[in-house]
Amino acid sequence: MADESTKVVYAALAGNVLVALAKFGAAALSGSSAMLTEAVHSSADSANQIILLIGNNRSRVESDDSHPFGYGMEIYFWTFVVAVMVLLAGGVASIYQGIARLSHLHPIERPVVSLVVLGVSAVFEGSSLAVGYREFKRVVRGRKIDGQEVSLWRFIEITKDPNLYETLLEDSAALIGIGIAIVGVVASAYFKLLIADGIASIAIGVLLIADSLIIARATRSLIAGEAAASPVIEGINDLLRTQSAKLQVSTVATLQLGPKAILVACTIAPDPATSLADTARDLRDTTDRLKAYDSRIAHVLFRID
Repeated sequence: MADESTKVVYAALAGNVLVALAKFGAAALSGSSAMLTEAVHSSADSANQIILLIGNNRSRVESDDSHPFGYGMEIYFWTFVVAVMVLLAGGVASIYQGIARLSHLHPIERPVVSLVVLGVSAVFEGSSLAVGYREFKRVVRGRKIDGQEVSLWRFIEITKDPNLYETLLEDSAALIGIGIAIVGVVASAYFKLLIADGIASIAIGVLLIADSLIIARATRSLIAGEAAASPVIEGINDLLRTQSAKLQVSTVATLQLGPKAILVACTIAPDPATSLADTARDLRDTTDRLKAYDSRIAHVLFRID
């Protein structure tokens, strides 16, 4: 069964496919460069969602000898593919389309069709963004960092689930792109500023490239082996401080193995007066407490100093 963040991806995919088809139809009828660019934008977004779903499936493959901690980090690779290949390519294509339009200016035909499609697209994209935003609010409800509530931008920086941060960024960029396209169509068709259509295409392309760079930056750190989010680390340290003092935990390191898996490695210095059996019992108890604290903690390793 799909988890909540994966449902966000399905919601975005359904909206993007319908929107892309409508935009291609409107672009064919109107000849608008901004409209065609928006169709490319929605197509890129649809491809993004499909690639993310592939990554989700790959990340759920059971661990084996070659991947003893599982395949959870594959989702980060596929998200990076989305950022570097799909969005970046879409941005470059959009800029090229805009430059080509500036070289061959002509009026937009049937601007009302484009505006209606863009308005309907805004409803679809807004609905998809609302689904992602509700999931964001559910995840951060009651959580604070440095005594402050977690903002949307801060959440995008610290979350380890690309299903959610990629979709939030993508849907936000889609709404901004629609706004740019509307301005381009209106200015070109009704104010006779024919260059506005091409300029809107270039602006949408720049927006796509900026979106790809933000996603790539967030995902690069996760691929490189990022620690768990700071609130999780603080909770782990608090739990270990209240655990048996006989363990004397000196250092704690974490590794995000995927959206749903965290590895915790602790360096301990057991009390020499404690028997081996008692130390083993303390280690088992500590492991159970850590996993009960956060269900994403899948592996706990101890190093005796």
